[in-house]
Formats: sequence, structure tokens, C-alpha cells
Amino acid sequence: MYVVRSLIAYLVTVAYIVIAGPIGLVVAIVLRSTDGLYRLGHWGVRLALALAGIRWRVAGVENIPKTAAVFCSNHESNVDPPVLFEALHPRLKILYKAELRQVPIMRTAFDVAGFVPVDRADREQAMASIARGAEALRQGHSFLIFPEGTRSRTGELLPFKKGGFIMAIEAQVPIVPVAIQGGRDAMRKGSAFVRPVNVSVRIGEPIPTAGLTIGDRDALIARVRAEVQKLRDQGSLWT
Repeated sequence: MYVVRSLIAYLVTVAYIVIAGPIGLVVAIVLRSTDGLYRLGHWGVRLALALAGIRWRVAGVENIPKTAAVFCSNHESNVDPPVLFEALHPRLKILYKAELRQVPIMRTAFDVAGFVPVDRADREQAMASIARGAEALRQGHSFLIFPEGTRSRTGELLPFKKGGFIMAIEAQVPIVPVAIQGGRDAMRKGSAFVRPVNVSVRIGEPIPTAGLTIGDRDALIARVRAEVQKLRDQGSLWT
């Protein structure tokens, strides 16, 4: 059953991107506003998650700052980014791996929306991306980062990379620890099909960076990682 459901979800999602993507891009460029593009993006994400049978619950929404922030989450599954895009902030920007730019429509949509790609193989490009992200934060835009850099295959937290933390320190905005659980069972290793799962999102208290310098980044990373681990240890919201 889940195989048929996955195929339907893939087909409908691709059709939505092909149809809605160009419309949203044209409107965004003509009106010089990404409001419509974000609205279409959220509709598409909700549609895809619903068709795939992905449900989520969120705890800690009261911790979401009303000002710009960097949301820092662990990463276990391909369903994590769309769930967090819905759960955390209506105008969330994402610091993402440059490899995802291979899909033309998505690449253009990401650029127009102000998402920032990071090529970790190119230090100069990576630092330029961090500078772009810091400037967007100073302008009031919030970001989502996955500091592990890739999905954890075991569920255990991987070491955190520094880029997103440097970005937050440069902009002097808080970092919000986030733990997401439940998505690992959605896609088994080697399978392209999505199984229906229940996902839990826990949002921790913001950790300020005001007054910190780049020299404080390692201590900040350790603190945020510990908070993400504590949130994960609280377990599922579905039990």
C-alpha cells in the first residue's frame, strides 16, 4: 500500500512543482515579493506530506523568537526539511548543500527565496555563503541549518560543522536548538519509497549570541549540541 501511496505522492508533487513553480517565480520577479512563492511552497509541502502519510507534532512553539534566529536541528531523514519548513517559521530560509541545485526549477526557486547554498568542498565559496546568510539574518530573516552536514545513519548525533554558528555570531542572533525524531523509518536504506510515519519536533529555548565573537564558536557549538541531545532524549510526542 505504501508503495502505491509513494508513487502517487511523487507524481503529484512533481506535477505541482512543474506547474506552480514557474507561476510562483514569475509572480515573485514581477512583484518583487516572495510572499506568493512561499505560500505556494507551503501548499506544496503540505500536499506532499499528506499524500505520503507523514504526520507531525510540535512541542515548544512558545520558544520561537519573534525576531530573526538560526534554527539548529539534527538530521535523520529526507522528511526532516519539509516537516521543519512547516513547523518552525512561515518565511524560513535554509542553509543547504550545493548539490541540491541540480534540479533547475528548485535551484531558481531557492535563489529567488533567498536560500543559501554551501559548497563545503570550496572554502572560499562556503565563507561567501556564510556572509550572505549573516546579512540576511541582519535584515530580519530566519534560517534553518542542519549542522551535522548529512543524515545520521544511526540516529546518533554527528559532529556539528561550524558554518551556521559563525553566521549566527556574525549577525548576533540567537540559535534555537531543535530535535526531530521519527523520520528515519520513512525511507529504509536503499528504498525510494516513503512509508507513513509520525514525526516529533521539539523546540528548545533560544541561546543568545549577543556579545560572542568567532573565538567563542566552539563553546557555542558544544552548548547547542548538548541542548539538541537533551531534546532528543525526551523522546517521541506520539507515545
